[in-house]
Amino acid sequence: MHGLSVLRGVASASFIGALLLASPNAIAQTANYPNRAITLVLPFAAGSGTDTTTRLIAKELGTALNANTVIDNKAGANGSIAASFVARAPADGYTLFVTTNTTHSANPYLLKTMSYDPIKDFTPIARTGDLPFMLVINPDIPANSVQELVALAKKEPGKYSYASGSSSAIVSGATFARLAGLDLLHVPYKSSPPALTDVIAGRVSMMFVDVPTGLPHVNAKALKSLAVTTKYRSKLLPELPTMDEAGVKGFDITSWQGYLGPANMPKDIVVKLNAEIRKIVERPEIQKDLANRGMEAFSGTPEEFDAFLKDQLKVWEKLITDAGIEKQ
Repeated sequence: MHGLSVLRGVASASFIGALLLASPNAIAQTANYPNRAITLVLPFAAGSGTDTTTRLIAKELGTALNANTVIDNKAGANGSIAASFVARAPADGYTLFVTTNTTHSANPYLLKTMSYDPIKDFTPIARTGDLPFMLVINPDIPANSVQELVALAKKEPGKYSYASGSSSAIVSGATFARLAGLDLLHVPYKSSPPALTDVIAGRVSMMFVDVPTGLPHVNAKALKSLAVTTKYRSKLLPELPTMDEAGVKGFDITSWQGYLGPANMPKDIVVKLNAEIRKIVERPEIQKDLANRGMEAFSGTPEEFDAFLKDQLKVWEKLITDAGIEKQ
């Protein structure tokens, strides 16, 4: 089936969490959860950072729950297609959303019309970590640092361009142009892999890309990496300076990842999923594997994730407003 792949779980896990639902029928339905496949809907294409890290966690989650996990990539409309699909799905724990700040922090300030509410239409389950972004350029560009790239772009205004396949890439590019005083052409794409393809081919000059998507191309010398977007250096790429260290003062953009479900999911299912996801993410060998895929893994409670989501709306509103990005 197009856009779908299945990961088989093989081990059972004990039930976690008290049954808090009043309805006897509902209790009967959730006590043996899961008894069929769980679909994990992603807002980005196969090969993206969210996709590669989710496949690792999903395999382990299927094993823990003794269930099949199905990956459903619904890329497009800046993640809105996937978000709307999950928001309208039954709140029974069999359709989950693995997403990032694109759909749940940035879209309200990037899109004129929204087909979902990032808070009211979803149930927070667990945050799983951060996906640091880095600035990469076509290797034929004669720049080996952010300062050299800025100098080139200032010498020839309008010559250089940046690709985007997510909100983090859009906002990072616009923020770079504003803080460095550059005239850069924005070239949007449906997702990060095709955007990166055009940067490698030289059709676009540069891109802010998540580490798991971009790093293999950097290691293969198909791209040059210049800096990370986070406030502090990434543990994954300690040799790369931050944009702030590289001279673009005030630059601080972090992409997060987490699991949500439709609104009003049964509490006991949320508790069970959160417990299993946290166990997976906190295992040292899993953290190492996720780090190799470019993700700084950690987790927390559903309540902590809920508070984080609400705070990130404020953070991204300021980022987008300061960057002068108009709603599309």
